[in-house]
Amino acid sequence: MNRKSLITISWITFFVGTSIFVFFMREKTIQNYFINILIAGMYSFTIAGGNGVMNDYLNKKYSWVDDTKIRTVLGIISTLLVNVLLVFFCNYINFILIQGNESSKFFTGSMGISNWITINVALLISAILHAKGFIDAWKSSTKQEVVQQKLIAKSANAQFESLKNQLDPHFLFNSLNVLSSLIDENPVQAQRFTASMSKIYRYVLEQKDKELVTVEEELNFAKTYCDLLETRFEDSVSFDFKVNEKDLKSYVVPLSLQLLLENCIKHNFATSAKPLHIKIYSENGNLFIENNLQQREQVKESAGIGLSNIVQRYSLLTKQNVFIEKSATFFKVKIPILNQKLTAMNTPVSNESMAYERASRRVKDLKGFYSNLISYCLVIPFLIFINLRFSSAYYWFWWPMLGWGLGLILNAIKIFGISSNWEEKQIQKILDRENYKN
Repeated sequence: MNRKSLITISWITFFVGTSIFVFFMREKTIQNYFINILIAGMYSFTIAGGNGVMNDYLNKKYSWVDDTKIRTVLGIISTLLVNVLLVFFCNYINFILIQGNESSKFFTGSMGISNWITINVALLISAILHAKGFIDAWKSSTKQEVVQQKLIAKSANAQFESLKNQLDPHFLFNSLNVLSSLIDENPVQAQRFTASMSKIYRYVLEQKDKELVTVEEELNFAKTYCDLLETRFEDSVSFDFKVNEKDLKSYVVPLSLQLLLENCIKHNFATSAKPLHIKIYSENGNLFIENNLQQREQVKESAGIGLSNIVQRYSLLTKQNVFIEKSATFFKVKIPILNQKLTAMNTPVSNESMAYERASRRVKDLKGFYSNLISYCLVIPFLIFINLRFSSAYYWFWWPMLGWGLGLILNAIKIFGISSNWEEKQIQKILDRENYKN
């Protein structure tokens, strides 16, 4: 028991002992006041200490967050048993040993009513402590999850920015290599290439910071880039575009076609006798870039920026994968066409808001349940007291106690039982289905 708990129990002891002395004691003497304080302290420290030990043990064995059901069930059973035993223990010392009443009447008459009221007060306080422990555990868990997801999101964003920043110098370096080759081979073409390259590079600067662009924009850029390649290679390279109109308004990763076209040129030789044929087409929600395989020997090891860059960027944006197919005669890359533009990367950040909302909703439901339970523990003993005090011939208190108790049981089943898991499973299924579509 920590220092804060000891101080709280001491204040409860002082308040309870003083209240009983002021409102219920006939002989108001200093001696009686201290006796009341000692008796109140016996009740407070015994019941609070017993509940504290029980809660600490259950918290070590079962988590409020991971084992909510079993923790709640064991908490209710343990609370009932522990509080009944502790109240009987304290009342026996108070009524039998201190006040000198007959032990045979311990469960009847005024002592029986005192037992019942004290048990309900103890259960009420225990219910409040259980509710506070549950809410604190869920708040702590939710905060940790939010912090963890934010760290993951920041890491993914940093990685995504790093990948995008590769594109700018990479494109410029390769374009300058092509230009230097043309200057020696054909100065006139080199001039046209320089003019066209400025237009293309403007597109690179505009689009490289975007997560997605439309297929139509990417195709227009790719066609311009193909014109430059045809200027350099003439009839050694041919391009065939067959993309469905319905796919033009969908989305792809920016500069993906340019990187893949460049990949085709870099890894294959092209001559007039053996031209390189490159096809760009769409099929079943995917964009294909295919070329006949005329693999050249690499003089130096490739930097691996092109294809790996696209694969990594898609992995950060969607669960759909980039597929690569290679045979003896062709090389094909399939990139997903996304039907919905993303406003944020498909990282665990999207799960953060959902997890926080679900946790908040569950905490709200449990606060309502515990508030109802606390009201039940307060009102029912009061009704029993009124019934036994003024109309003991007919025990009408059973009707509100049973009706309200049934409502509490149904509410507990809804919160801790099958329905909550079923709802969460259905929500998760819907989210998984939507993520798969995207």
